[in-house]
Amino acid sequence: MTLPNITLADFLPLLPALIMVVGASILLLSEVFLSSSASRGYQAVLTVATAVASGLTALGLMFEPPHAVFLGYGVLDPFSSFLTLVVCVGLALAALASVSFLRKRGAERGEFYALMLFASAGMSLLAMSAEFITLFVNLEVLSVATYALTAYLRRGTRPSEAGFKYFILGAFSSAVLLYGTALLYGATGTTKLADMAGPLSQALATAPALVYTGAILVAAGFAFKVAAVPFHMWTPDVYEGAPTPVTALMSAGVKAAAFAAMVRVFLTVGKGMDPHMPLALFSTLALLTMVVGNLLAIPQRNVKRMLAYSSIAHAGYLLLGVAALFVTAPGEHFRILGASALTGGTPLDVARSDALRGILYYLLAYTFSAVGAFALVSALERREDEDKGTAWDLERFSGLAQRRPGWAFAMTAFMLSLGGIPPTIGFMSKLLIFQSAIDVGLVGLTIVAVLSSAAGVYYYLRVVVYMFMRPVPEGAQTLERSWGTEVALVISTVAVVLLGIIPGRVSEWLAHAGTLFGQ
Repeated sequence: MTLPNITLADFLPLLPALIMVVGASILLLSEVFLSSSASRGYQAVLTVATAVASGLTALGLMFEPPHAVFLGYGVLDPFSSFLTLVVCVGLALAALASVSFLRKRGAERGEFYALMLFASAGMSLLAMSAEFITLFVNLEVLSVATYALTAYLRRGTRPSEAGFKYFILGAFSSAVLLYGTALLYGATGTTKLADMAGPLSQALATAPALVYTGAILVAAGFAFKVAAVPFHMWTPDVYEGAPTPVTALMSAGVKAAAFAAMVRVFLTVGKGMDPHMPLALFSTLALLTMVVGNLLAIPQRNVKRMLAYSSIAHAGYLLLGVAALFVTAPGEHFRILGASALTGGTPLDVARSDALRGILYYLLAYTFSAVGAFALVSALERREDEDKGTAWDLERFSGLAQRRPGWAFAMTAFMLSLGGIPPTIGFMSKLLIFQSAIDVGLVGLTIVAVLSSAAGVYYYLRVVVYMFMRPVPEGAQTLERSWGTEVALVISTVAVVLLGIIPGRVSEWLAHAGTLFGQ
């Protein structure tokens, strides 16, 4: 029997995830020696320090040459390293927002932060998975941890319901993904992404239904994780019922990791398919997700549910960028779905590279904007109002500019960024996505995206109106300040504004981050 040749270099891309696992283990072990009344302020600090260490490690790995590790089961490339950096940013901000949230509920425990770290480690490993079994295992690592985090406040009815719904629907989506993987394995005889393209092209000649059914099921499994329509039904209930800092991590980290895995799988496996198939698939998902997400967000008075539907809409914009990766040649006529001849004259390979960088920048922008918004929502809500459903009503934001001007400014920056209004990072990210889609000929789909984005401005600005143009409600309680929330808001606000005006170094990182192993 020949043993696999695995060296220390194979463990290099695992360093960010290993740092997070070590941090989670320390938190779990230290909890054993603490009484229920002991101070646990160090736990959030340790989580943030672990996230920073992992993020800096991922940033250093971003400039390593792309190569396969663990016999081709994983890869180290700038793409996966940048996604790990995005996950670490979301983790650090969510951990900061958790300090006050958990303390007010008497629920500050080491296992909460440990689960956040385990989930983030799964997200990092998912981004670098280059084989279907490895991908599935890492997907379940992050999923099981987020299931537990969703139902962490188990005494409430909403968290229990949200955790149960997320678990049942998440298990169903995992089964769909696994079944699609089995079909692709049956068609190719391998589970390694890099080895599938050749056998797939041969299988298309003999069993096209097997190949396309497998690809569609795999796409459906990923579509659930990114909350794409029609696989979005879990999102508003789970986002509302989960602890708000957990919602922040889910909205940013899970989405980033799932999009990374989706792009890697279909860019690699798609070489053996007719390129029109993934183009039609992702164009349709993008159209439905953008339109439905924004339409359902408009009537919402519950800000948490509004941000949930907003998350769906943003998944649609990202799917527009994914669709742009699979355009091979513009068509002759203008149409909503598919590429037209009305292009910007940019070579297709350059435009597709721009689309990939646009996806990465969009994920970074959405992480700062969404996690910052959820952090402020968690600062405003009160435990006694959660069961009544009024903890996240728009009235909660009335007169916020008079009560906490700094918070109102931060929330305004987040809403403008999510709406894609300059000079925020959200505007720059949408500009990159829309420009790359135009360059490859997805003119009709981009027009729908712009109109959908314009409709979304309505419900974002409505929050701003309540903060600045509505009086303070009678009997409003004093808003408690927390160092964790304040730090998270300051970091997010500075990033949203500064990276929208002077992207600077991030643009240089994106030039490297758009490189995938084997592309």
